[in-house]
Amino acid sequence: MNDTVLMPSERYKRKALYFAVSAAVTIAACIYLNFNPIDLFTDLQYMQELIGKMFPPNFSLLWERPAIGKSIFQTLSMAFLATFYSCLIALVLAFLSATNTMPYKVVRVIIGSFLSLTRVIPSLVVILVFVIAVGLGAFSGMLSIIVITVGLFGKLFIEIIENSEHGPAEAIFSVGASRLQVICYGIIPQIIPAFIANCLYAFDINIRVAIGLGILGGGGIGYELFMAMQVLHYQDALAVICIIIVLVLLIEKLSDWLRKLVTGTDKL
Repeated sequence: MNDTVLMPSERYKRKALYFAVSAAVTIAACIYLNFNPIDLFTDLQYMQELIGKMFPPNFSLLWERPAIGKSIFQTLSMAFLATFYSCLIALVLAFLSATNTMPYKVVRVIIGSFLSLTRVIPSLVVILVFVIAVGLGAFSGMLSIIVITVGLFGKLFIEIIENSEHGPAEAIFSVGASRLQVICYGIIPQIIPAFIANCLYAFDINIRVAIGLGILGGGGIGYELFMAMQVLHYQDALAVICIIIVLVLLIEKLSDWLRKLVTGTDKL
């Protein structure tokens, strides 16, 4: 008879520890919030009642309410203008923060700290600040998206600049070119495809952000959805939700196709 005792491996112990800690944190959070997980299943009847009130969607508002078309155009304009300005600002800040374009460490630290700060501020806080500062509407939404996008893509543009080929820049610099000429002729031509591709990706993201911020007072189609829910026009709200889904899908497909075209990966 084999009396060998098989002890659990270290990997099994780690997994058991992670599971126990996760379970303890989950239970503690439920107790603190007075939340019963069973309510997720027992309260579904209220969601079913709400969904029942939404059907059928009232698509007639597309031609009965011209404000819907204007709000869609407003959302697209917010996302496009915010992407255009934020990507330009992020690119300039990236050049001022990249090690191969900015020789002064103090400037790099200041710009890098600013970009880090804009990344950690929640988007809800940003929109609330601009709504208080300039009021409700598309302008506050656009300013919020600019701040959010600068923080997200500034760091990415820094990595793109620093990962560019050093050979062309060093060759131009060795013949007496200034640092600005090195940037214009040695670095920018290399990063243009990646920059355009990331701008298109930013536009794809900002469409969703513009819709979300619209619900919080930033204007556009998101605000129309918020108002429809506020006045209990659930069929109108479902129609707006369907419009939002179609709009996001179209922009996503267009952005993907343009990115493949710019980067040369489109096989059509």
